[in-house]
Amino acid sequence: MSSEGFLKEVQAIGEKFLLKLQKLPKAEPVEIVSFSVVLLFIVTVLVLTIIACSCCCYSCCGCDGRPDPRRKKSQVSPAAH
Repeated sequence: MSSEGFLKEVQAIGEKFLLKLQKLPKAEPVEIVSFSVVLLFIVTVLVLTIIACSCCCYSCCGCDGRPDPRRKKSQVSPAAH
């Protein structure tokens, strides 16, 4: 997909979302609740993704972006029977 087609697709989704928000005050309670649940799900996924990425980067690189020398991987050899 070209970048132009992608931008048109994002714009179409944004327009649909804006139209849905404009119709929300007149919507039935079930539709309002379902829209809120979907919105809450999307926000939760985004927040968890940001937390996971930040924790992964922090444990790998540390705050200053350099690897932490104390967190060296140790080789594990099989136990002899």
